[in-house]
Amino acid sequence: MAHDMFDRLGTADAPRQLFTSTPAERVALARRQFFEEGVRPSGLIGEAVLQSWMRCTRTHADRQRIVPFDAVTPSRLHATLARNRELLDVARQELGQMEHALAGTDCRVILTDRDGVVVHVTHQPAAAHQPVLRKTARVGVNISERIVGTTAPGIVASTGQACTVDGAEHYFDVLREMQCAAAPIRDVTGRLAGVLDLTVEARRFGFDAASMVSLYATTIENRLLQAQSRDHLILRFQASPTLLGTPLEALAGIAPDGTIAWLNNAGARLLGRLPEAADERDVECLLGHDLASLLRLGHRESAQPLRLASGLGVWVQAHLKGADGVDFKHAVAMPALHASTPIAHTVDAVAAEEDCTPAADDEQTPHAETLREHSRKLIEETLAAHGGNVSQAARQLNVSRGTLYRRMRGWREAPSD
Repeated sequence: MAHDMFDRLGTADAPRQLFTSTPAERVALARRQFFEEGVRPSGLIGEAVLQSWMRCTRTHADRQRIVPFDAVTPSRLHATLARNRELLDVARQELGQMEHALAGTDCRVILTDRDGVVVHVTHQPAAAHQPVLRKTARVGVNISERIVGTTAPGIVASTGQACTVDGAEHYFDVLREMQCAAAPIRDVTGRLAGVLDLTVEARRFGFDAASMVSLYATTIENRLLQAQSRDHLILRFQASPTLLGTPLEALAGIAPDGTIAWLNNAGARLLGRLPEAADERDVECLLGHDLASLLRLGHRESAQPLRLASGLGVWVQAHLKGADGVDFKHAVAMPALHASTPIAHTVDAVAAEEDCTPAADDEQTPHAETLREHSRKLIEETLAAHGGNVSQAARQLNVSRGTLYRRMRGWREAPSD
């Protein structure tokens, strides 16, 4: 019966109250329409909450039941904390700053792993007038949607999208006095790494909790992306140099084969690409500059102007991170045609070549010409070995087909001696 009712959501012709004066009245009307009348409460609550209610009806039949808020087993908690050690390490500074800023409030800072298990919570225990928080705000408690129904961290873990859940928008009645706002933290693969959440009980936030949690989640995510990068050239860029080093900076990780390994959300927006889009990641296609020119930015302390392939002008800083996690300062390198050759291995040799570069009015640098000749010879030999098949040659060299086509087009268009 219940499933049939929800299958008909939005089709029932039930009378509706046209006007409500407060958010609490809107949610109360939404609950009545959804749970009692089987009507989709469009416009009364957010779509993320509505979808969560629909998911919860399939696993939680009794909305009045007491939620246990049990911790996971000690062995699972130990494994969870070990698995999320890197996340906890990079988040430590921001978590401390949040707790200091919120010390005068009743809010609790909660960090969960991707499965909804709490791995960090504000050190200050919940007060006596916060009976639910005293049970939920504990390391090891599973607050996933599957366990505790509709909550902000539960929705984020299920959808990957930031959200807030207010009062009776929570699925279970026992959580009606809660307010929570949560935002995702993604790793270098684009997968959800954790969820940052702000929760308060028996009162309203009194400030823009959604903006605050989003700001700190973005900062933690940016730190995690850089910490997880190995042998990547990391670019910081934005339309204004004053935004570099802030949560609004765009970040990109460039792999040794000249492809973009990852982008944060700001970087994806500036490039007009989704972070998870993997169909075309060639750095020249997206940025309009090859790996060699981007690597040369690494020896500049200050941000440098750069024109992207789209025509947008940005300011860029670059630093090279080795496979062992060491940042190579003042790094200059040429693109490694073999992915097995880390970028860092070519830094010293090519940096020495650049130090010997003559003035602009001198003849073309022999070293640069030698490098170009070597690159061309390697490509031509690889193409010959594969019978001219560009796709196979690109795989052999660990570069994109687009890169090979551009190299060959450049040879054809170059003036003859």
